[in-house]
Amino acid sequence: MKKMKFINKVLYTMPMVIFLMAGCNDEDFQDIDINPQAVNEIDQNFLFTRAALELSDGSSNRFLSWRTNLRFCAMAMQHFASTGLSMQGDKYVHEFETADALFNASYTTLRNMADIIKQTGPGGYDEGNKNNLRQATRILRAFMLQRVTDQYGNIPYFESGQANSEEAIFFPVYDTQSSIYPDLLRELEEATGQLNVSGLDEGFGNSDIIYGGDIAKWKKLGYSIMLRAAMRVSNVDAGMANDFVAKAIAGGLIIANEENMVIPHDLGPSEWQNQNGLSRTVAPGDGGETTILAKTLIDFLKGTDPDDISDDDPRLMIISGGIADWPSPDEWILYPGGGDPLNQKGMPNGLDNNMLEEFEGFPVDQDATYSKANPLFFQDDESNILLNAAEVHFNLAEAAERGIGGATDAQVHYEAGVKAAMQMYTMYDPSMVITDDQVNTYLATYPYGSRDPEEMIGEQMWVSLFLNWMELFNTWRRTEFPVLIPTNYPGNETAGTIPQRIRYPQGEIAGNPNFQNGSTSPDLYTTRVWWAGGN
Repeated sequence: MKKMKFINKVLYTMPMVIFLMAGCNDEDFQDIDINPQAVNEIDQNFLFTRAALELSDGSSNRFLSWRTNLRFCAMAMQHFASTGLSMQGDKYVHEFETADALFNASYTTLRNMADIIKQTGPGGYDEGNKNNLRQATRILRAFMLQRVTDQYGNIPYFESGQANSEEAIFFPVYDTQSSIYPDLLRELEEATGQLNVSGLDEGFGNSDIIYGGDIAKWKKLGYSIMLRAAMRVSNVDAGMANDFVAKAIAGGLIIANEENMVIPHDLGPSEWQNQNGLSRTVAPGDGGETTILAKTLIDFLKGTDPDDISDDDPRLMIISGGIADWPSPDEWILYPGGGDPLNQKGMPNGLDNNMLEEFEGFPVDQDATYSKANPLFFQDDESNILLNAAEVHFNLAEAAERGIGGATDAQVHYEAGVKAAMQMYTMYDPSMVITDDQVNTYLATYPYGSRDPEEMIGEQMWVSLFLNWMELFNTWRRTEFPVLIPTNYPGNETAGTIPQRIRYPQGEIAGNPNFQNGSTSPDLYTTRVWWAGGN
């Protein structure tokens, strides 16, 4: 693909200028003092490409995918299961690399974003020349910082990213989540509104690996992130939620899979640049992490009657690759009957090997017993969806049910969300097709309103965010749908309750003297963040 060839060149030739820093707002970025000689050697479009890749773990050490997305969020949300004792989300235990991964990766990415916003703003050498690059960067920065505060709670925000500024703020203060969210929504409103559909910055189209410079789609992305953020605060600030849901709807939203926020990946120029971090986490001979599907997910996909395929979710044999062995990247060996929908079986969460054998009542060969995620999702050059049309429709359906922001037609959006969720997987492989007839049959089998509508919306959101488990963890903590039964592994840190956040990195605790005064406290997995009912 032409886009990916451009990425190879960019990331191979671009100087490494990323430093471990922490986050801030637009005005704060304008104060960053950057070496003019160094900056003049770096095209801001290059930095934009790299920042987009880093949001998808495409140019780092894959720990964001490995530790945060898979080991913690996928396990805690009961899409994956493992008997491994270090699986934080499955056993509710602490592991320092999981605490580090998202925090450190995000504040590293922030440095590239700071350079772009500085140099395209007042006094920068590209002032006034790259408006769309500037506004798109602000949108991605809001996306990233929302992800960080959602996982941790209070974070450095307004003073962060300024270690090279005239003020030399090496130890930024922590800001409350309740003060961060209004600013995130303001940033999204300003940046999205200032995108110029009639003008294209020089080079932006080539550097934009998400939409290829399509500003109309960038506007829809900005408003869709706004909708996500507004619904996130809907349980604690009804006024803010109502205002910004209305603004998002008026602005125009992602409603079709062709508009999804997709980050492409490639095989080169090296194994650490451009490749899909999640794929490298699970592929045999690489990360080799488990892809065994959880009992909770398989049971849901098999429908109300596990012995009848007519009521199955048509995603069952798309999400599941069957009961199989995956000995090498190019080998997928089904066991006898392993591709039969009736035989699909998920592993219970929260058990070690001995507990699993006690549960099953026999010695367990896990490969021969349980369904694994489809390996077609996990190619090193596979793309990654960070926001999809289904999520937007489900947020609109919930908003309509609750009377938020003037949203209407809950059933219409619910059914559109189910359809978009079921039909978005052909980007991974043409074989992953679900027809309109299959969608309609499923909707007729489980009609909207046959149970609590908000619970049905939450369940479908839960399935639709397969692979995007960080966002699933955020959404579930707000809605608490579906109703998940927590695990209670001996010695766990939550007293047998599903975690509510990720703990802070030890380096931040020890290294930033402002940590004790402003961070979310106590620093426990059970402490709720502000929008989930905490302080």
